[in-house]
Amino acid sequence: QVPLVEFGGGTVQPGESLRLSCRTSGPFFGISVMAWYRQAPGKERELVGSIYRGASTNYADSVKGRFTISRDNGKNMVYLQMDSLKPEDTAVYYCNSPANYDTGPWGQGTQVTVSS
Repeated sequence: QVPLVEFGGGTVQPGESLRLSCRTSGPFFGISVMAWYRQAPGKERELVGSIYRGASTNYADSVKGRFTISRDNGKNMVYLQMDSLKPEDTAVYYCNSPANYDTGPWGQGTQVTVSS
């Protein structure tokens, strides 16, 4: 079973919303901190935000006030609600534990394109 599966991406216009989902399994059961990352073409992968098991969150300045991370521990799901999307939010979005950033595994990600 693939431990991380991201889905929910798509193509939207500026100002619109998308909700991404991440299904976790295996080694990610019960993990305390999960995060969303994104990677735009030609750029490094960057942290979008993270959520602790108790639901406290923090966000990159570029998305603060527009994106919201949540999780359902019972369903092993992590979500990223993205509102007021901008063209610069275009990227492949991934979820993972920060502890696994260097070693993986990584999921396949989900593409988000914001374009008029």
